[in-house]
Amino acid sequence: MTSSVPSVSMTYARSGASTKANELGMRPMQERAYDKRGEQYLLIKSPPASGKSRALMFIALDKLHNQGIKQAIIVVPERSIGGSFADEPLSKFGFYWDWAVKPQWNLCNAPGADETRAAKTNVAAVKRFLAGGDPVLVCTHATFRFAFDELGAEAFDDRLIAVDEFHHVSANPDNRLGEQVRQLVARDKAHLVAMTGSYFRGDAVAVLSPEDEVKFETVTYTYYEQLNGYEFLKALDIGYYFYSGSYVEDILKVLDDRQKTIVHIPNVNARESTKDKIKEAEDIISALGEWRGADPATGFQLVETADGRTLKIADLVDDDAARRGKVIAALKDPAHKNDRDHVDIILALGMAKEGFDWIWCEHALTIGYRASLTEIVQIIGRATRDAPGKTRARFTNLIAEPDAAEQAVVDAVNDTLKAIAASLLMEQVLAPRFEFTPKNPQSGPKPGFDYGEGGYDANRTNVGFNEASGQFHFEIKGLAEPKSDEAAKIVQEDLNEIVATFVQDRRTLEQGLFNQELPAEEFTQVKMGKIVRDLYPHLTEEDQEAVRQHAIAAINVVQGATKLIETNGENGAKANTALIDGVRRFAMDVRELDIDLIDRINPFSAAYAVLAKAMNEERLKQVKAIIEAKRVNLTEEEARDLAKRALKFKSERGRLPSITSPDAWEKRLAEGVAFLAKLTAKKKKEAADG
Repeated sequence: MTSSVPSVSMTYARSGASTKANELGMRPMQERAYDKRGEQYLLIKSPPASGKSRALMFIALDKLHNQGIKQAIIVVPERSIGGSFADEPLSKFGFYWDWAVKPQWNLCNAPGADETRAAKTNVAAVKRFLAGGDPVLVCTHATFRFAFDELGAEAFDDRLIAVDEFHHVSANPDNRLGEQVRQLVARDKAHLVAMTGSYFRGDAVAVLSPEDEVKFETVTYTYYEQLNGYEFLKALDIGYYFYSGSYVEDILKVLDDRQKTIVHIPNVNARESTKDKIKEAEDIISALGEWRGADPATGFQLVETADGRTLKIADLVDDDAARRGKVIAALKDPAHKNDRDHVDIILALGMAKEGFDWIWCEHALTIGYRASLTEIVQIIGRATRDAPGKTRARFTNLIAEPDAAEQAVVDAVNDTLKAIAASLLMEQVLAPRFEFTPKNPQSGPKPGFDYGEGGYDANRTNVGFNEASGQFHFEIKGLAEPKSDEAAKIVQEDLNEIVATFVQDRRTLEQGLFNQELPAEEFTQVKMGKIVRDLYPHLTEEDQEAVRQHAIAAINVVQGATKLIETNGENGAKANTALIDGVRRFAMDVRELDIDLIDRINPFSAAYAVLAKAMNEERLKQVKAIIEAKRVNLTEEEARDLAKRALKFKSERGRLPSITSPDAWEKRLAEGVAFLAKLTAKKKKEAADG
């Protein structure tokens, strides 16, 4: 049996804005990026299908013609994505130049019968390209890494290096491409454009070090702007479903064979896997109907359903090179790009993720948790393309429920927590952007923002919404403002990345969901404070606190709205418009927003309410018991942070916090002071004894 977590549901305006082109043939995201074309280091954060490839073409052509750049090298993670940078007649749509890549310089394509290779190896081809005069080369990340190792950073002086799917890079010393990007930045003689569809660059390891990242100008185009501006797609649903037994037995409860669907079966190492991926694919096909053979032209499996329809299923799980090659070729056939009836369901394991373009996909169904939040965003991106007649899209994650065996329970609990973390993050990613400003006597309304009935009120904190930009403006009493330019940029561009780190912290998530005794400030001040210090150790304490406040405000505004929706029992059709309405209602219910109030909201309470609905009471108790058994004492760093906050408490109230206080946060502060005093005394004694 399956049970659902109806996690995120958003409805958009279908304004058509994100698909409308200007006089140069640029959509809004591309125009925004092109406005920054003069920057030496540019980071473009934009959802799948928003047109990053073409944005890069516009920027690269300007650099080649107007900025003294000798050549442009486009670097993609895998060969299949190289097709995104094929020739484009941009002048036909109003631009100054056309985009053209000579066949021998697109190293992602196998040469045709009448085409010759530039060199015997791809690295030799890169070397020959750099020595010649042609303007553009397209290659994989791997080819670029090997060429860089052989030729050195100086070979790329006065060239544009554009790295697509930039989240593959990381600041980890073992990441070769990341190290090469750092060398190029240190040498400072190449131009770099980095593009990513993920809003947290590197799940656990930052993509760039802070000192390198500050050199990049950032262009952000949000999911909200992208989806709100579509012509056809109106709604996006994200759900997590728990099942018991074999997933194949339950898959039809979440797989609607009338929807165009990509099914990602579990990795063979996952708990959900039967360890026989071929049989799993065959079992899914059998569950859908009667197998009628394979289409000789496309290789698609033909299945007759109970009501007499014939489904065309592309099986990318099959390892047979010839059969899979035929299926891939059929899926890529440009003659069928706009043919909705070409294929119905795609079965995949490691394929059909980032860069895979099937505009008709309505449902991305993933079995088993994916360890990477970046991968989840990429999979969701397969379903968020705009297409005629496609009004709704959804992502479903099918996860094994905890069972009786202890180890299996622990693994299942971990997967459940990861699913909740992904859900929290996707709510943040899909929400409109927030701008938080402190409320003071000089505060006033921002142009273009609707402050609700009665308009802006100078005597209270206000919340405004700009429907065109998809942005909220919140006034918050006591909010700290960033002082440095870098902190201001972090607050403007990187709050989702801080939230991603926060919700992925296992200990924080476990305790936030299941430890009712800990005050909310333990998470909002201590845990979030530590994450901000770890991410940005070079910022002043003042700026770190400003960033912390903005980050916790961002997550708690969304979670406050979500909790209102849950509390009022709004689901189904009503919940589809809930997030924006919920944010407004949250602000109205609170009346006066101040940072102390925001710090007193547990960021995980709404997620717990959703989980409690989806899991039966016995399972929930079992999960709670496992988490409670893992409770840990304060660390020295946490105690020091609590002691610092206790001093602030003393300066505000004229006394130290009391360990017998009925206020949970005051009591926690006192525990931190006591823990630190005990630790200091112990260290002194050890030093004296030694």
